[in-house]
Amino acid sequence: MSAATISGFETVPQHIQDFLYYRHCRHFPMLLDIPDKCGVDKSADIFLLLVIKSSPVNYERREVLRKTWAKERSHNGVWIRRIFISGTMDSGFEKKRLNKLLELEQREYNDILQWDFSDTLFNLTLKQILFLEWMERNCPKARFLLNGDDDVFANTDSMVDYLQGLKNNDGSKHLFTGNVFQGTRPVRWTESKYYVPVQVQESDSYPPYCGGGGFLLSGHTTLVIYNMSQSITIHPIDDVYMGMCLAKAGLSPVSHMGFRTLGLHIPSKKSNRSNS
Repeated sequence: MSAATISGFETVPQHIQDFLYYRHCRHFPMLLDIPDKCGVDKSADIFLLLVIKSSPVNYERREVLRKTWAKERSHNGVWIRRIFISGTMDSGFEKKRLNKLLELEQREYNDILQWDFSDTLFNLTLKQILFLEWMERNCPKARFLLNGDDDVFANTDSMVDYLQGLKNNDGSKHLFTGNVFQGTRPVRWTESKYYVPVQVQESDSYPPYCGGGGFLLSGHTTLVIYNMSQSITIHPIDDVYMGMCLAKAGLSPVSHMGFRTLGLHIPSKKSNRSNS
């Protein structure tokens, strides 16, 4: 009924129509849970929680991360823990097959949260919101979080060093840092996968936000974002939505040169070394 009132609804691509149909939906059945991930004391011992967005088919990526930078371990006397967050893919038998494979993976590693919603680009914000709800309930005392994708590299030991070096912030104060984008606006080019028509957002500006490939935030800020999200309409670009929640709380992201979510510049072999 609400979609019928949107001017030009029939002219936008099907995936955007689907988003507009369902963006009021925030509650989906949980298929895989790890309620004991943070312990009986609800996570007081977790210094850095790695929250990695993944899809059911990305098994190889998850395996690489488990053996490299996302390995659960102690560094400098504090604990790094790992969680993958996922939706579902396909339908019918193929959906059941992928869910069964993810269930088997969960039995071995105990590091996957999965909800029964379609794991698509425009549902990444929903994935974030569902995780925030889970954290508020199951892991509210984690000191800091790295929120990122399963196709990036992160030096998590260096992150622990950086976080331990913060003055007067043990996770109980605001922190939200990464590759900050300011003065950006919705993509109106219809061929872009990030296309956001006026039917989704009329405003031509975005608040400051960190690139969704990876950013660090405190447990305090995580719960602030969750509280703000309760009254902010879901936006399809998840990193922009996090910026919207920060802005509503009167908070801002801070840029850190260590984050390169758009990739690294690799100088050409032919370039002059003095310019590289």
